[in-house]
Amino acid sequence: MTAITRRISEFAAAISFDKVPAEAVERTGMLLMDSVGIALRARHDAESTPSLIRAAMRLGLGGGACVAIGDRRGFTPPGAALVNGTLIHSLDFDDTHARASLHTSAPIVPAALAAAEMAGVGGGELAPAIIAGYEIQIHLGLALGPTGHYDRGFHPTATCGVFGAAAAAGKVFRLDADGMALAFGIALSQSAGSMQFLVDGAWTKRFHVGHAAMCGLMAAALAREGFRGAVDPFEGKAGFFHAYAPDPDPEKAVEGLGEAWEIMETAVKPYPSCRYSHAAMDALIELRAANDIKPEEVRSVEIGLPETGWKIIGDPEQDKHAPQGVVDGQFSMPFCAAVALSEGGMVWDDYAKHIEDGKTLELTRRVHTAPDPKAEAEFPKNLSAVVRVKTKRGDYEAFVAVPKGEPDNFLSAEELRAKFDGLVGPYLPPTRMDELASRLLAIDKEDDINEVLRLTRPVSAEVPAEVMAAGE
Repeated sequence: MTAITRRISEFAAAISFDKVPAEAVERTGMLLMDSVGIALRARHDAESTPSLIRAAMRLGLGGGACVAIGDRRGFTPPGAALVNGTLIHSLDFDDTHARASLHTSAPIVPAALAAAEMAGVGGGELAPAIIAGYEIQIHLGLALGPTGHYDRGFHPTATCGVFGAAAAAGKVFRLDADGMALAFGIALSQSAGSMQFLVDGAWTKRFHVGHAAMCGLMAAALAREGFRGAVDPFEGKAGFFHAYAPDPDPEKAVEGLGEAWEIMETAVKPYPSCRYSHAAMDALIELRAANDIKPEEVRSVEIGLPETGWKIIGDPEQDKHAPQGVVDGQFSMPFCAAVALSEGGMVWDDYAKHIEDGKTLELTRRVHTAPDPKAEAEFPKNLSAVVRVKTKRGDYEAFVAVPKGEPDNFLSAEELRAKFDGLVGPYLPPTRMDELASRLLAIDKEDDINEVLRLTRPVSAEVPAEVMAAGE
């Protein structure tokens, strides 16, 4: 076992409740509440969910004891991990890590939850397992280098996430360092996720993350039974670093691991769109409120972004000016800017309202983007943006270095709970919603994870036979 694989494996095996700071455990509860709220809304309201559930049922992934968030039926552990990971990422509303340029909870949490349901462990073991997954996934993203990894066509949330999911599930299964190394060696062959979804707004980005959660769980389960994985999965000649990035820095995979906790650098999204769009949206919302800007008086909007972000949400401009569905809208800076100027904010329901609205799309075509030196200077620490709005009354400009939700500009407890309530409120009664939120926030004190997750199910437990058959 080479040095980096050994250090990562030993870290994952050794982490425990008394070795992580209290603030990291508290943040885990916050991120878990946020993730569950997003998944519950996506179960009922994401356009990709019906086909996902039907496929899972036809593949025999239903019928188990694990909970798919918001669903009445039980699922097998791989089925729950697949569905929950996909749901958490389906609104593009889930938490992010700026420097690693990836989403943290979506692949990690579902694998850990399913493993905890399998093993019957409580929150005292679950919380450090999730933290281990976060730390490993993020450090791998830093080691790859986001720009080079993206340029090769990879989606780092999924490619790095499968290793974090394997670590989280492996910790729940109480694997030792050798077992963790086996799990990582298996996960290497499961690391996948293509950015080709940007071409036509495909739902595959959502599936990438559920797939990573499921594969990480499978890797840990195989390792638990002694199944051999590839040696040196990170540094090997055909290992993760060499195969997935043109200029990796492997030492970043272990630099500060277990000392500086990257979970505290995780951000929670205030808007359901690509994180690279948020600084610009903050700026537009600020300018709109301060200057009473009306959409109809806007002549043009110029938005400057870091080049990596611009490639994802600004280029090619003709496509970003004509989103064909929700995914296109989530990755269109012009569309998100138009919604922000129209609404003074952005919530999930705005997609249904604006994605085919003629006035919104006309305003979208007045928004132009480009790489900007000022935003680039902040990257990758901050996903910043410069905004210039030209109106009939005058021109306005704003620069946002740290978008809302980042650790240095984090959501308040009230704002985080308001986001959760807005997502969950249509589907759970107030008393159930309050109990679910409070128990998720204090997950480390829970003894029965399955019992907590069952609170996400609809109040009526009866499932009509035709619904079961169709997988709706």
